[in-house]
Amino acid sequence: MSGAAALLVLADGRFPAGGHAHSGGAEAAVRAGRVRSASDLAEFCRGRLHTAGLTAAALAAAAAAGHDPLVLDEAADARTPSPALRRTARRLGRQLMRAARATWPGPDLDALAAARPKGAHQPVVLGLAARSAGLGPLDAAQAAAYESISSPATAVVRLLSLDPLEATAVLARLAPAADEVARQAEAAAQGAVEELPAASAPLLEITAEQHAAWQVRLFAS
Repeated sequence: MSGAAALLVLADGRFPAGGHAHSGGAEAAVRAGRVRSASDLAEFCRGRLHTAGLTAAALAAAAAAGHDPLVLDEAADARTPSPALRRTARRLGRQLMRAARATWPGPDLDALAAARPKGAHQPVVLGLAARSAGLGPLDAAQAAAYESISSPATAVVRLLSLDPLEATAVLARLAPAADEVARQAEAAAQGAVEELPAASAPLLEITAEQHAAWQVRLFAS
């Protein structure tokens, strides 16, 4: 499989990595009234892209570049203050690991699965999956950046009955920003792990804790 095709598979929403069950904070934002329209969705996604998205993209790029995944997993923990989001990241990482090992089996994925049987952080697994698929750090960063906005966009279509065409247009307009975030992440991955971005999104952290306590919800996070 060519690099371009492998990236399409990895970033495809149909890849069985479990992301369809998670809203990336959009469900809490919709309930709070912060996301009511396509323009609100665009602002939410833009904010998420430049905070949580940049951090995830840098971790994924670093894993694809060959940094120690266990060190990166600890770095991801340190960059995720919310226990609810840490649990979500590991749950998604565990599911992505299963899909990646079935699709692009390799010793790096096997070693991380053995070291983190309950799941490593999703961006770290994403980077290793990209590496096993023959992709580079920029590819991994692009996949992570895209995932950071595509999950909320997909969720808002279901939560608000938003026109899918409008949601897709939001993603298309954010594509240049996602590319720039991916380039920033790739550049950061060339340095030391402790120098990777730690862009903060306090409201996402706070609402993740609130969302985890809801008795009734459509999405797992």
